[in-house]
This record gives sequence, C-alpha cells and structure tokens, in this order.
Amino acid sequence: MRTVSSTIISTLALLGGARAFFRLPCTDPIIHARIDPIISPGQKPSNHVHTVHGAKNFASNSTYSTLRASSCTSCKVTQDLSNYWFPKLYFRDPKTKLFEPVGNGGLLVYYLNRGDADVFYGGPGLKAFPEGFKMISGNPRSRSKKYNVDSADHMSHTAYLDRLDNGKCPSTHPVPLMHLFYEVTWDVHAFASRWTQADGWPFVWATGDPTGYSWHGDFQNGWDTAVFQKAIDTCNNPNDDTINGVIEACKVFKLQDDAVGKACKAVPELTEAVEGKLTKLPGCNPIQAGPGDATLYSDANCPA
Repeated sequence: MRTVSSTIISTLALLGGARAFFRLPCTDPIIHARIDPIISPGQKPSNHVHTVHGAKNFASNSTYSTLRASSCTSCKVTQDLSNYWFPKLYFRDPKTKLFEPVGNGGLLVYYLNRGDADVFYGGPGLKAFPEGFKMISGNPRSRSKKYNVDSADHMSHTAYLDRLDNGKCPSTHPVPLMHLFYEVTWDVHAFASRWTQADGWPFVWATGDPTGYSWHGDFQNGWDTAVFQKAIDTCNNPNDDTINGVIEACKVFKLQDDAVGKACKAVPELTEAVEGKLTKLPGCNPIQAGPGDATLYSDANCPA
C-alpha cells in the first residue's frame, strides 16, 4: 500500500509544536463518481472522478442540511456527517493501454489544532467549522510545483498561516479554524508485477495527471457543531491520549465499528462506468504530463 497526503488549511492560525488534535479514520469509500458539489454544484457529471468518504447523502447538490440528514457515515465519529473527497487513482496497463482502478484502503483525516490562536499559546482558541462551510486545497490543472491560492475556485474564504503550517492568521482571515490533513492509502502494490521501470510510471489520477501535482482535497462540513467545538475545547489533555490524537480518548465523540462504516454507501446519481477496465479515463481527461498547466475539457468540447 502507498499513501498520499494533502493538507486543507482553513481560515486558521497555527504554530509549531502540535497541540490538541485527533485522527479520524474513514473506512471504504461511499462512492466513486464524477460528482462535485463544491466546484460543480448540481452538475451531473462533473469533470473527473472523485473517491468520496463520509456521510451517505453525498450528492451533486449536497448542503449542510442534507448531510446532517444522512443515515450513516463511513468515518469513525457518528456526529461527523461531513464529506471528504479527492481524485480517484488509476493504473494504466503499459501493454493493453487500458485504465484500471487502484484499490483505496481508506482515509485518515488529521484534525490539527495549531498556531498562535491555540489557547496553549494564549490565543482565543480555534472555532468549529460553521454550518454550510466548505473548502478545497489544490488545483486539478497543476502539473508542476507552485503555490497559488485562487479565489475564483472556492478558496478566498480560507488562507494559509503566515508560515504555512504555523504562525498567525492573516488579518483578512481573523477566525481560526482547525487544520485538516488527509492521508490516503492506495494499493499500488497489487500492480507491481505488471510494469517495469522501463515502462514509465503507470499510475494516473482521474484528472489525467501522471505527476501528482493536480492532487487536491475537498471538504464539506456536516459536523454537529456543538460536539465539534467541545472536542476542540476539551480534548487536549496532556495527561491522556487526547494529546496524542487518539480519537478513542476524546469522550465527546460517539464511535462506531468499522463494519458499520464499510456498509455505508451513497446513492449513485450517475450510471457511468468508472470501475473495471476502461479505454479512457471517465469524462474528457487525456493524460497531460506538463510541466505547463493542463487544459480542462468538458464532455462537450473534448478533442478527438
């Protein structure tokens, strides 16, 4: 198995040494689909396939209210009915040129309490995500390393700390929130015998990206905000395992067995094939290796 990590940093304030935090495990995905309620609300399909974890009611028009009405979640804490999603990973067979899905081994979300706003450093304390909150980190067009937070694609309401992973919130973003870090596991070793170094790197994201620079994480809040705030305020005891991020040590949370999470699945809105052996990536996502930014195509303007 191999992991891929991404950071989603909300309008926050963070500092060096990690203080209170917790690790939220999510089991199997609830769906793989070309649905994106943040970038393409109500659009079916959206641009590329996402792997989705969390609340059952994930849909093209998800709202805080609809997520809170979910009957289950694939994540450990039952009071968290949020959704977490990111591009799906595929293997392109060097012999057949067909695309095959790579198995997802789950998601681990780190909720990190960092920065000058932490009460540990004399700050006012971090705040729970408000109702209706959503955010993304990353750019599906990127094919090389750069730093660019684009207010046109749902990022203007969030900001990095002045030292990225620590420091102060910018004055334009005064409300300090938790810092989300996604750790995703993919079973790339299942394909180890089917390619060699001479074949070139065979794994590609659903965006048509073989480099990894386009990897991005999305979040739509579905938390019981009172529970979330109480966890932020109280699960930071240096004398127990809350200080080590052990979610079982935070008694505010109601936890469920993994088997319950694995059984939670979203209701599909599309009948499109995104699994199995595919002649091309779903949608119009030709492989573009960069280093320049990729061109985003719609199904309607897909080049031959």
